[in-house]
Amino acid sequence: MAYTNSPLVAYTKLSPNHSGQRTHSIDRITPHCVVGQATAERICECFISPDRQASCNYGIGTDGRVSLCVEEKNRSWCSSSRENDQRAVTIECASDTTSPYAMNSKVYESLIKLCTDICQRNGKKKLLWFADKTKALNYAPEADEMVLTVHRWFANKSCPGDWLYSRLGDLASKVTAALGGASTETIPSTGTDTEVLYRVRKTWGDVKSQKGAYTILANARKCADANPGYSVFDEAGNVVYPGNQSMPAEDNVADTSGYPFKVKISISDLNIRKGPGTDCAKWGKYTGIGVFTIVEEAGGPGASKWGLLKSYAEKRNGWISLDYAKRI
Repeated sequence: MAYTNSPLVAYTKLSPNHSGQRTHSIDRITPHCVVGQATAERICECFISPDRQASCNYGIGTDGRVSLCVEEKNRSWCSSSRENDQRAVTIECASDTTSPYAMNSKVYESLIKLCTDICQRNGKKKLLWFADKTKALNYAPEADEMVLTVHRWFANKSCPGDWLYSRLGDLASKVTAALGGASTETIPSTGTDTEVLYRVRKTWGDVKSQKGAYTILANARKCADANPGYSVFDEAGNVVYPGNQSMPAEDNVADTSGYPFKVKISISDLNIRKGPGTDCAKWGKYTGIGVFTIVEEAGGPGASKWGLLKSYAEKRNGWISLDYAKRI
């Protein structure tokens, strides 16, 4: 088929990070959160370096403007799933840096318009949301249907954050209405009415350590704060609090087969931060000059890419700017 790009695009800077033309027709949309109030331009800039090994088709900046990072005809590297990215249009959306990674009204309205446009150009009349992962991934869409999928289904991340995740039923409903399709009552989905439990544990696998299960995230966070070493997990086992322990967006880290790797640092005063971004607190420590092991990468303000130091891997709270590091 002949692929086109959205006329809503206000800025284009194409990333080299993609697999070429898709091997599957478009029948999914996967929205992500950037974990930062980034501009449309900044979202594209995050994916310019080939070393990043990540990308998305579209970005939505904090003012609602849309950018094109990878042409719609090509498979981006966005969801930690080759199969999903072959058939999904991936969208990175500006968001807050901490859970639930809220998006402002301009971003959300732009997401509705962009999803509507993607559906229209690809001959779809309905956008469907299934809260159940198994049902969603096993569903065979009709020719006029598009399905929403999420990054957290393919990797241990909370992407696209609970703010957007809880609104995916609303997103599907509004897009379908704009397309003139069937009402949401006819969509074979479990919807977003299912009660979500937030569990407070030391680790997801340590069931015996559980302090409680809460339907209100704020209450779960209070419990975790009162118990050092504990985190809040969603029903998929993703860490949703503390915020710096589970970075969705990127939402946009490539498959983890490329980790760990070593970097050489040649400056003595490179700060170690508690999260990937200059908006995250400093430990008051420096790496010093030497060779260090990086176990994960993430996007964030203040650097083209942030790396998680191996010695901080357990709590995921020791990040350095890779702009000052040379991969070896």
